[in-house]
Amino acid sequence: MEVLQYLLVPFTNPILLVFVAVGCFAGIYIGAIPGLSATMAVSLLVSFTFGWETQSAIALMIGIFVGAVYGGSRSAILLNIPGAPAAVATALDGYPMAQKGEAGRAMGIATTQSVIGTLIGVVALACFAPLVSKLALKFSSVDYLLLGLMGMMMVGSLGTKSIFRGLIAAAIGVLLGTVGMDTMTSTPRFTYGITYLLPGVNYVVAMIGLFGVSEALIQITMKDAKPVKQDVKKIIPSLDTIKKYIPLTLRSSLVGVVVGALPGAGGDIAALLTYDQAKRTVKNPEVPFGQGAVEGLVAPESANNAAIGGAFIPMLTLGIPGDAVTAVMIGALTIHGLKPGPNLMTTTPDLFYLIVSCLTIASIFLVIFGLTGVKIFTKIVEIPRGILLPLIIILSVVGAYAIQNSLYDIFWMLGFGVLGYFLKRYDYPVAPCVLGIILTKLLEENYRRGVMLKKGVFGMLGSIFTSPISLILFLLIVFMFTTQTQTYKRWKAKREAAKAAKAK
Repeated sequence: MEVLQYLLVPFTNPILLVFVAVGCFAGIYIGAIPGLSATMAVSLLVSFTFGWETQSAIALMIGIFVGAVYGGSRSAILLNIPGAPAAVATALDGYPMAQKGEAGRAMGIATTQSVIGTLIGVVALACFAPLVSKLALKFSSVDYLLLGLMGMMMVGSLGTKSIFRGLIAAAIGVLLGTVGMDTMTSTPRFTYGITYLLPGVNYVVAMIGLFGVSEALIQITMKDAKPVKQDVKKIIPSLDTIKKYIPLTLRSSLVGVVVGALPGAGGDIAALLTYDQAKRTVKNPEVPFGQGAVEGLVAPESANNAAIGGAFIPMLTLGIPGDAVTAVMIGALTIHGLKPGPNLMTTTPDLFYLIVSCLTIASIFLVIFGLTGVKIFTKIVEIPRGILLPLIIILSVVGAYAIQNSLYDIFWMLGFGVLGYFLKRYDYPVAPCVLGIILTKLLEENYRRGVMLKKGVFGMLGSIFTSPISLILFLLIVFMFTTQTQTYKRWKAKREAAKAAKAK
């Protein structure tokens, strides 16, 4: 009964409802602007809400967090510029749908899946927080290394028909990801004496350039093409459509919760993993992946929002942030005199259930704000190219500069735009390049940490077969590698042909 009272507090407090609503609304539009992230918005709010009541500050931060994670899908679908790294996978099928005049449908599906994913993450947080946090704690450096390798195995799924070309793009990303100061030895690498390069390459800057600027450069060559008229008569997906994809939604959301609970992983890795998983497991999609498959929206959008609830699990139960936003929120709670950790649920249970309720309320407002204004947003795609392309460039420049208020980031972004243009021109995918930059740190640090802890490479490799988690991840990597070989694809094609022949 006491738990129910705690849960009902935000629902019966008009002020908290308003703060969650305002935060969710602002978060959607912050997330839709490339370079402006939930982390940046919440960081600014820490100082802004310093003198506020704790509940109001938390309500506003949670609203912005949920809204911003979803908001990244809007620019990904309409302009092929992911508003956030978690929307990289969304752009792979969302933008092709917009090019076919189905931007309204794509945004409706993205909204409903984000809401369902958020709610599944909330349920996991409320019911299984201790269990999931214990599982996350059991992940060793070797397990994180294997998780990173699983990510690298996705190059065959990210917008390419050639694994070889995908590997080249990913290798470019890994090379760029090693630029900067070595985190363990503080040795500069590939900096050539340039001080600016010491912090390394910001993968958000790379993402804006590779997706946004390169797309503008590509479309300049097609300036005579007419804008695609968008069909916005039916935005809200039918109940039958939602039911059809429920199994994929549940699988993707559960992956999102677990990956979100892993410190340092987050919704971007969860979205990419589930996109790859969907591409491997969905049989006979209505439209091929990469050409506007609905499944290509369902998986990443449900996973990246489910990762929100997952990220709160280690934060609230162990005092360990699941991602960058929850790391900032730990600082915010500390400022307000609270200490996230094992004793939180016993000393201040009202705070735990306040967060659960605010996440639930934010998902409700996500439906309202996510489905309103879609008709106006889809008009962006119908803007003549002579006006739209300069707007894309300006938006990309503003987004790149906003990350660190640095002019150098604008130069990097333009450089990545030119790189992305040539990659696309010669049919090389850009998504694996971003993936390589994102995963480099995870791979490198955990490889070196694993070698030191296991006293050598062979000791680290041997430990894979003594840990259940490591062994499961290793077998998944073997499976992913096998299913990408031409031998397996030929065998699968023959098997499907034989089944079709028997059916006739």
